[in-house]
Amino acid sequence: MTVQPDGAAASFEHAGKRYHFCSVGCFAKFRARPEKYLSPGAAHEAMDGPPAASTREYTCPMHPEVVQAGPGACPLCGMALEPKTVSLEEERNPELEDMTRRFWIALVFTVPLLALAMPGILPGWAQLLLATPVVLWCGWPIFHRAWASLRHRSPNMFTLIGLGAGAAWLYSTAVILSGGRIPATGIYFEPAAVIVALVLLGQVLELRARSRTGLGLKQLLGLAPKTARLVLNGRESDIALDLVRPGDLLRVRPGEKIPVDGVVIEGSGFVNESMITGEPAPVAKAPGDTVTGGTVNGSEGGFVMRAEHVGADTVLARIVQMVSEAQRSRAPIQRVADVVASWFVPAVVAAAAITFAVWLFSGHGFGWAFVNAVAVLIIACPCALGLATPMSIMVGTGRGAREGVLIRNAEALESLQRVDTLLVDKTGTLTEGRPALAPGAIDEHLRLAASLEQASEHPIAQALVHAARDRSLTLTAPADFQARPGLGVTGTVDGHPVALGNNALLESLKIGIPAELAQEADRRRAEGETTVFLALDGRAAAVLGVADPIRATTPRAIEDLKRRGIRMVMVTGDHRATAEAVARRLGIAEIHADVRPEHKIEIVRRLQAEGRFVAMAGDGINDAPALAQANVGIAMGTGTDVAMESAAVTLVRGDLRGIDKALNLSRATVRNIRQNLFFAFVYNLLGVPIAAGALYPVFGLLLNPMIAAAAMTFSSVSVISNALRLRRAAL
Repeated sequence: MTVQPDGAAASFEHAGKRYHFCSVGCFAKFRARPEKYLSPGAAHEAMDGPPAASTREYTCPMHPEVVQAGPGACPLCGMALEPKTVSLEEERNPELEDMTRRFWIALVFTVPLLALAMPGILPGWAQLLLATPVVLWCGWPIFHRAWASLRHRSPNMFTLIGLGAGAAWLYSTAVILSGGRIPATGIYFEPAAVIVALVLLGQVLELRARSRTGLGLKQLLGLAPKTARLVLNGRESDIALDLVRPGDLLRVRPGEKIPVDGVVIEGSGFVNESMITGEPAPVAKAPGDTVTGGTVNGSEGGFVMRAEHVGADTVLARIVQMVSEAQRSRAPIQRVADVVASWFVPAVVAAAAITFAVWLFSGHGFGWAFVNAVAVLIIACPCALGLATPMSIMVGTGRGAREGVLIRNAEALESLQRVDTLLVDKTGTLTEGRPALAPGAIDEHLRLAASLEQASEHPIAQALVHAARDRSLTLTAPADFQARPGLGVTGTVDGHPVALGNNALLESLKIGIPAELAQEADRRRAEGETTVFLALDGRAAAVLGVADPIRATTPRAIEDLKRRGIRMVMVTGDHRATAEAVARRLGIAEIHADVRPEHKIEIVRRLQAEGRFVAMAGDGINDAPALAQANVGIAMGTGTDVAMESAAVTLVRGDLRGIDKALNLSRATVRNIRQNLFFAFVYNLLGVPIAAGALYPVFGLLLNPMIAAAAMTFSSVSVISNALRLRRAAL
């Protein structure tokens, strides 16, 4: 397959036939779906057609195992299903639209029924005419879900509501249609209609509140632009973001968002990466540097980049996917609510039956017995109990994502608040993960060393070269360059023989090391620096130190964690002297140095055997086994994919301060869940006896089924509202 200029913007030859495209954008559309457009001379027209329809999968927040194509209701709990994937496009919510329409129609019929039936001025047949559309059409989703719950042997709130409202309407209808043949103490059309209207109102409020839980993910998706500027055959054209493919060349102009993850190949710019790093200072980008989709190029320069990760493979898309999966997971604390809910509905039905029997046989008559039994069915809503945990998890994980803390699942979010010991890797976690020149080097010594090291890819060499460029030093190409493995390098710079390496290199060249340089080298090593000697014209001239600098945010993060009572332990494969120097500066007392990857697991297991709840923070492949073994694995977002796959928590910005935020988020979320569960339990423990008439013998109070329906609606909405408070929790 080749693309070349041919009168049009691009042409493509396939099976001996040539296909012409009037624009680069049209060619990009073709490449996305070539099988649709392989018809000579018609490529342009075909490509202007509508895209193929796609069916999104929907799932239940309370029962993630329930998945179906398209919207609907969960057969187990009756809740409206939600999309598994988040979309930035404005989406219709057919469930909300349907419930809203049914509620307003129910209100139109219920208001006159309630206003005229209670004073007794509306005859029974007129009440039947007004209540029937409300119960049978407006309330159809309620009865449909109630039947589904019985068919799947999973009774839920709709089971109780369906039984209560249905019984009231059926009994009243039978009385009216019997023409007096069925003895009656009253008809109950207005309670049946009001119950349906209030339940529909509750569903509308709940669906609107639940739609707000996805705003955090939509904000993340909104960071990515909708289009990219494709460079093809010397021409440029704006194409939809989903048409970009790995290897495409894309132009990023000043002030534009970077469309996908990739590498700069031409030009330069200053990119605001605060979305990932949290740091507002722009980062200089030159050819060879990586850029991340969603970050913003400054107004001072533009560049051409090569796309490497697109679609679901970009950092931004992986963040959204991880948070979406976490929101659908179940926390261990949810098991308590699940066990209670499984017994709750049968117990309520039994309580309603007992209530009916007690009132009937105590001589109060069928009417009182019936009304109180219906009130018990209506007020005992397990929906609040079921919503208590998943709503808090959904809001909490979304809030964490906005703070750069990605929680893989609900279990990790709940477990974080129990952490009492934190193991941290050094390189890339406490430190920047890349060596840099230590202070104290003279410009001329650095220029000679960097000139000699230009051809080397060794990390120390790269640190010297970068430092020289930062100081704007002019480097000279070396002559007679020779790398000596395990020793260092030699060569000629500006006509002078130069050597750079360790003690052994100078010994092999028969160059002595003055006492003052040896003492300086010892001092630098004690501070955790790696030292190299510079020899010029056959004499030792200087000692240069290279160190992995501690992240600027690390000291404050360590202080905050220690203040919380967290036991800090450094685990690193580096030499003890280097590890001790870093630990001393950070105030970490417990150190394990020269540790191999398999030994990191042993340390985690030993602490767990002592009864400690262990979190492990790391960024490398060598940390992955320990991250998986720890009670909570925490990966730095600046590290390897293997580490992030092994961890339960990812700090997108690679900043240890994110651990403190994660701990605060966990405690706030668990506290919120407990508040919700407490409210749901107490509500039902008090509501059922009151509805059954427990206060009647003392206070003469009974609970009207309509009031019970209003209380039931309030319980669900209050749980959701409480969960939404997590969006403003202080982290």
